[in-house]
Amino acid sequence: MSAVDFLAKEKIWFDKPRYDEAERRFYEHMNGSPQPTKDAGANTILQDIARARENIQKSLAGSTGSSISSSSADHGELVSRVKSLELENQSLHKVVENLRAALSKLECRVAVLEKSPAAVSQASAPAPSVPYTNGTAVQQKTSTPAKEEEEEDDDDIDLFGSDEDEEAEKLKEQRLKEYAEKKAKKPAIIAKSSILLDVKPWDDETDMAKLEECVRSVQADGLLWGTSKLVPVGYGIKKLQIACVVEDDKVGTDMLEEEITKFEDYVSLVQHSYFCKALVQ
Repeated sequence: MSAVDFLAKEKIWFDKPRYDEAERRFYEHMNGSPQPTKDAGANTILQDIARARENIQKSLAGSTGSSISSSSADHGELVSRVKSLELENQSLHKVVENLRAALSKLECRVAVLEKSPAAVSQASAPAPSVPYTNGTAVQQKTSTPAKEEEEEDDDDIDLFGSDEDEEAEKLKEQRLKEYAEKKAKKPAIIAKSSILLDVKPWDDETDMAKLEECVRSVQADGLLWGTSKLVPVGYGIKKLQIACVVEDDKVGTDMLEEEITKFEDYVSLVQHSYFCKALVQ
């Protein structure tokens, strides 16, 4: 930094000798010393000094006024911000209260919904069926909760038995007997099978009509013969394809094959090509 720049930043009164000279002349003029030409210059300097003092005072007054106005503006802005924050805080308090009220209502509804399924299930549960015996209704003892059963057991313990137990036993035996009779009267389910047999002759000279007659001559309880046809095998040989329906408990495929193969003059081989089971009541 140069000396000129340093001095430019320093607050030095370079015109002080001039002002001192002007002040001296002013006092001499006041004391009556005759210096007309110099008094005119002194008067101008004094006027300049007065103007400078006035400007300084004005500038100081203006700076203080601006600072006061700025501080008042800052204070007003701060007050407005505080008021807006208070209003926002009040609105937030209202929102929080509304949320709490809604949450409490929701909790009450959830509690009601949690309790309602049990009541709905109890209401929607079907009434206990009342068994009938010979056209008369028989009352059943409804099941009670475990605690009530324990309390009743503690209060109503019959060490010597009672007539009610005997009646319950008799009722139970009667119901079992009726159930057995009802089951005996119910028609049994019969398992039947549909079988398609292939009966092959010895050669092409075998009498197929006689062969079919021999096959149909096999009779048994639970056996019913169906339709038949001749199917070519090859080299002029035809096989007999015949259908039948059998009851599984009475007739089996082994028995049929054994009975048919007894006709050795006509039959060389018996096979079943189709087998289907069914339940008939």
